[in-house]
Amino acid sequence: MRVLLFTGKGGVGKTTVAAATATLAAGRGRRTLVVSTDTAHSLADALGVPPSDAPVEAAPGLHLQQVDTQRSLERHWGELRDYARDVLAELGLDEVTSEEITVLPGAEEVIALLELREQARSGRWDVIVVDCAPTAETLRLLALPEALDWHVNRLLPAGRRLLGALSPVIRHVAKVSVPQGEVISAGERLHRGLLEVRALLAGDDASVRLVLTPEAVVVAEARRTLTSLSLYGYRVDAVIANRVFPAEDADEWRRRWVEAQARQLAGVHESFAPLPVLTVPYLPGEPVGTEALARVGEELYRGRDPFARPDVEPPLRISADELSLRLPLADRDDLDLARKGDELIVTAGSHRRVVALPAALARREISSAALRDGRLRVRFEAGGAR
Repeated sequence: MRVLLFTGKGGVGKTTVAAATATLAAGRGRRTLVVSTDTAHSLADALGVPPSDAPVEAAPGLHLQQVDTQRSLERHWGELRDYARDVLAELGLDEVTSEEITVLPGAEEVIALLELREQARSGRWDVIVVDCAPTAETLRLLALPEALDWHVNRLLPAGRRLLGALSPVIRHVAKVSVPQGEVISAGERLHRGLLEVRALLAGDDASVRLVLTPEAVVVAEARRTLTSLSLYGYRVDAVIANRVFPAEDADEWRRRWVEAQARQLAGVHESFAPLPVLTVPYLPGEPVGTEALARVGEELYRGRDPFARPDVEPPLRISADELSLRLPLADRDDLDLARKGDELIVTAGSHRRVVALPAALARREISSAALRDGRLRVRFEAGGAR
């Protein structure tokens, strides 16, 4: 099963590109599901079908799913939500208010990821296409499983014991209920589910495609996004330049746009190499419906196989004496490296990743670290224990 994620700055047309790719997959005989982690849910509009919580057929072999947050919330972590609602009610909030507050920020995107895992486990699909939220939200979402894992591994075992010991005291002093075993178990299930999502999206059959328009601000954000996605361990296998003005028969106004876009595209080809840069021309009309989207897909890939396994190595590599992390386009001045116990903390710009070192490296001191050719290489002293 092939998983393709599309992200980019808001307004660059990633929903159109994702829908066109999914339509192309179905047209080539692949059982295809397209789903969105963007709460705007414009996929149904692009495909011209009514939204549905269950996968609904938009064309032969092509299904669309628009996640019902309320139902999925109850199914995946109903115990957590019920506990939070009860505590708020104990504090004096009315039922309607507590119901609204317990719909957590970001819950819709998290639930969409959990639904993605369920669909991947079903075995129904050859291709799953994910129309992601704009880049900032997507990066926070993709960083969540690993960050949550870090906290859970350190806090949950001790937390279970502590809650058991302090439960009567908390109840007496704070006048609120303490989470019981089923609530903590629901949290653990959520944790395991997000780790499975992480394994799926960082695996050998998944990749991200960056969608941009040839404009300076958009390209600058795409460059930072590529670095951040690699930092978190996700493969990027293509860059898609959307809404490119055709040069033929251009009047004076359009000629200036063609020249400006050509300069930006030259920079995109240079800085994103060796990734392929695919282009979609500025269309005379909005592509709505599967027939129009299929034409966009053919124009976009032009004979390529967009569903082949990505020919991109995992960003993180660990050998006997070295940890290396691919950080394309990273600025040396924005890069920071720290060691804390058995962990390596890598910061690139405003994004940070905590890498748990394997036992063989955790016992050894760092001998050198350098950023060369877009890859951070951290070498460890041979055979020396800390």
